[in-house]
Formats: sequence, C-alpha cells, structure tokens
Amino acid sequence: NVLYEPSPIANAGPPDRFPPDSLTPDPAAGIYIVHASQGLYALSATCTHLGCLTAWKPELGIIACPCHGSKFNRLGVKIDGPAPRPLPWLKISISDEGDLLVDRSTVVTPDQFLRT
Repeated sequence: NVLYEPSPIANAGPPDRFPPDSLTPDPAAGIYIVHASQGLYALSATCTHLGCLTAWKPELGIIACPCHGSKFNRLGVKIDGPAPRPLPWLKISISDEGDLLVDRSTVVTPDQFLRT
C-alpha cells in the first residue's frame, strides 16, 4: 500500500507578488507570506492550540483563530488566547525559476528573513 502525502513544499509564486509591508494569506497552503522591511518570511497559518486554520484580520492588524480566540501579531507572537506557542516561522527560499518556496516541514528561528 502506498500512502500519498502532498509535498511539504509550497510554491508561493514570484517575490514581487508580495508588496513591502504586506501580509498575504495562502489558505490552500496553510501559510502566510510577510514582506517586512528586513525581508520576506513565512508563517504557518495553523494555530498552535488545536490546529485550526487562522485568518488574517487586516482591519485589526492581527492573525486570529476562529476556534478558540487565540490572536497573533505579524511576527506570529501570541498576544491573546489559549495558544501555547507562537505561530512557527517556516523555511523560505527562491527556486531556480525565481519563485518563493515555503517548506512547511521545516521550522526556523524567527529571525531568518529572505532578502530579495
């Protein structure tokens, strides 16, 4: 028997798709791409409480979990609710074709920006 699992690598497209000072959700991949002044980084969109998919609330400037009320800032740091940990930063790189690749299986420290 073969168990099919989707690739942990998500192709987020060209880096210029993400304007400076933006947070772009990709619900299908379960990630956020953030373009900060230091560079690009990727966050998991899965809440660290019970695994619900979070949502970006641009009017409030927060990432919110609809299940139990956890709230996170743009760096993934928990600011409210029952989540035990911040949203993890994920490994991000540029493919040979010039697209952003996010490795959802590799967590990195929250200071690893991709400069483009």
